[in-house]
Amino acid sequence: MGRAEKMFCVEHWNVEPDILCLGKAFGGGIMPAGAFIGSEKLWTPVFSNPFLHTTTFGGNPLACAAAIATINVLLEEGLCERARTVGDIFLSKLKSTIKPYTPHIALDARGKGLMLALEFPDTDIGFRVAKGLFREKILVAGTLVNAKTIRIEPPLTITLEQVDTVINALSKVLKEIASEMKVQFINESIVKPMPINNLQQTVLSRQL
Repeated sequence: MGRAEKMFCVEHWNVEPDILCLGKAFGGGIMPAGAFIGSEKLWTPVFSNPFLHTTTFGGNPLACAAAIATINVLLEEGLCERARTVGDIFLSKLKSTIKPYTPHIALDARGKGLMLALEFPDTDIGFRVAKGLFREKILVAGTLVNAKTIRIEPPLTITLEQVDTVINALSKVLKEIASEMKVQFINESIVKPMPINNLQQTVLSRQL
């Protein structure tokens, strides 16, 4: 929710889903909460009688309160817009950082908002990058199937200073791996703050 620049990522493709399942972030990190949302066309014939399907903890008042508060914070604090602004800066810096190591060590940096990913030639390199970042106190994770692609999914409130902390750690780790693999690279250096345009500055100054 909010991570990919919009409340729900499906909005990027102008799709109106028949079913939408929510979880994890829905509880705001406070309460386990999930929701199954269906269109009227789908819902009415299946659940014309609400007693056909019941749940033990469905409608838990504390979980519902946490979910409502989560939605309010995302909307009132403009976190979707913030994810887009900070995410654009973050992704640009990721691309610049891996460029000297492409294609021997890194292949691609991509994502939407603050749902970002780095892709490597194989799982071994991806694991080594993740392990190196762990050492630098940066928590990342591979996809569910392998470490060839690692996910970078920071809080939507991450600051630009924290973005640079991640970039500097990544730069250090890639340099170490390149040295171990005896791969030459060009003009790799510690990141410097990137100029921010007026729109980005307005959004950040309002929310930081």
